[in-house]
Amino acid sequence: MSACENLVLTGWGYPEYVAAAAVALGALGGKAEVKGVSRRRLPELLSELAAADRGAQRCRRVYILGVSLSGDAAALAAAVKAFRKKGVAVMWISALKMPEEVSEAVGDSLEAHVMDGSLLEAVGQAFGSDVERFMPFLKEPKRASAEVREYLSLIAAAQFCYRNYQDESLYATAARYLAEGVKPVAWGPEVRAAVEHYERYGDRELIGKSEAIKTLQDRINRVARHDRARVLILGESGTGKETVANQIHNKSPRAKGPYYAFNCASVAKELLEDRFFGHEKGAFTGATEQTDGLFLMADGGTLFLDEIGEMSSDVQALLLRVLEGGRFMRMGGHEELRCDVRLITATNRDLPAMVREGKFREDLFMRLNVVQLRTPSLREHKEDIPAIANAWWRKCHENHVLDEGQLAALMDYDYPGNVRELFNILDRATALEESDFKLLMREHKEMNASLASGLELKSGRIPDELDAATRFHVRRVYDKYGQNLTRAAEALGISRNTVRKYL
Repeated sequence: MSACENLVLTGWGYPEYVAAAAVALGALGGKAEVKGVSRRRLPELLSELAAADRGAQRCRRVYILGVSLSGDAAALAAAVKAFRKKGVAVMWISALKMPEEVSEAVGDSLEAHVMDGSLLEAVGQAFGSDVERFMPFLKEPKRASAEVREYLSLIAAAQFCYRNYQDESLYATAARYLAEGVKPVAWGPEVRAAVEHYERYGDRELIGKSEAIKTLQDRINRVARHDRARVLILGESGTGKETVANQIHNKSPRAKGPYYAFNCASVAKELLEDRFFGHEKGAFTGATEQTDGLFLMADGGTLFLDEIGEMSSDVQALLLRVLEGGRFMRMGGHEELRCDVRLITATNRDLPAMVREGKFREDLFMRLNVVQLRTPSLREHKEDIPAIANAWWRKCHENHVLDEGQLAALMDYDYPGNVRELFNILDRATALEESDFKLLMREHKEMNASLASGLELKSGRIPDELDAATRFHVRRVYDKYGQNLTRAAEALGISRNTVRKYL
């Protein structure tokens, strides 16, 4: 910890935490360092700070604002007592009572200031400060002024930078700007850039603490540093392949360079060459001016090509040439151009199988498959569903979260459409103003019975419910007979209409 007179520790996730830190900063004359910390991390962080001789000796007081003390009581007590031995006072300010086991463990080593109401009011009372200026941060953003909404964007960007890039500095800057009343027009260029970055990429974030997500995040962090290594991302539709590509670019030395994402299935195959390499004026009917393609536009940065398996063999050959020498020509052109692009590709198709079948060039596959990452399906890390769902819900419902019953209903499903399907369900709940998630999920399962059957067929798992098991068997027989309705009905001994019903 750097030398400071006071240390202010506050929580993550809610604007009120930053507003509370701003009140404390104002009362302390700005002579304080601000850090965000979770309740789980709090005992560990205090232990680290207490063990850092120089930092602990120079810091006179530690203020903990609103962070719950429901973590490891013994570890928390040991850390607080270590501070006390060095003459550092620790004060906890909250709108909630201290857990009894923590109170017994810390004894008089921790000074507690608890007040009914909001955290902001508790902090104001503890410091003898007027908090009226900060009360708008307790309102719903839709009701806040334009200036307050800009501060809220800054706070959200600061949390995003911490979660995705382990950058804690912007959180402290947000609190300091708020304390000093720095208007948005006077924010520094780096702060502005961070907010713009969040507004562009804030909805593309890997959320979760499961082993599957931790492993993926670790590999992203490692490969991002090597900005010339090509990456092939494999995974089912809706698992966040573009999110992974975004993170690789944003964590790489090319982060300040251009980033372009293109879906190879979004245009006709015969137009891909033009989109990749551009064309000269007069190259074809309607080519009234020279255009740059994606490779030239992404020069010095990153190009992400999704659905790479949808390219024709002719375009595959052209792409291979660019990868081998970094050279290409515009359509209708004679001048060879060069580009320096990091290529990230993705597909939900089985590329090795396509190579074996002669549908995808083996030499191109080898060029693309330098580093291979796999995005896990949501059913492989269902423990992350609460965190993913609540992150979406907070953004759309003014920082409110789902209750335990709603989360339990969301957990009771395998999501063939992965995270995208989960977001669709939450979007439907919002549009219908439906709070009964058991009903919501029951209706969703009925609407998507064929998708669920496809997932069960893929996994080989027979469902327990009789109706679901019947659908599973009908689907399997239907596929066995080449999806011929008449033959499937004859084999099953039921009518064609009954087969249709179960399909």
